[in-house]
Amino acid sequence: MTSAESPTPKSIQYPSGTLERAERAIRCSPFTLKLLSLMRYESVELNAIAGSRGVEQGYTRSPQSELSVENHLMWLIQVGVLRREVDGQGITDSFRLTPLSRQLVEKAEHQTQGLDTPTGRERCLNFLHRRLRFPL
Repeated sequence: MTSAESPTPKSIQYPSGTLERAERAIRCSPFTLKLLSLMRYESVELNAIAGSRGVEQGYTRSPQSELSVENHLMWLIQVGVLRREVDGQGITDSFRLTPLSRQLVEKAEHQTQGLDTPTGRERCLNFLHRRLRFPL
């Protein structure tokens, strides 16, 4: 009797526009690759990212208010980069990566400079998509 081999998990193929928008949203966020890499393996609570605690842990480059962090996280959820954790009581204040962002984080980890700094054009596009809610 031979043992059946499980098929290798294949990564989901996303449209190029989806990947570009997600990469742009990540680069324009105040979050570091360290935080995103951690979110790949475990959920991270909002209060661990906000304020000086986020800077001390290397999750943000500058202190962010809790409201600002939540707004950025919610935008990343809308773009498809993050998801909110759910427990037996309902939605929590913890966040994790989606399969889409796992691919992007792995790609960034293999680059020597990590996350690229967004250009002015990218910041403008991200702002327009976020504020005017252009169709995703």
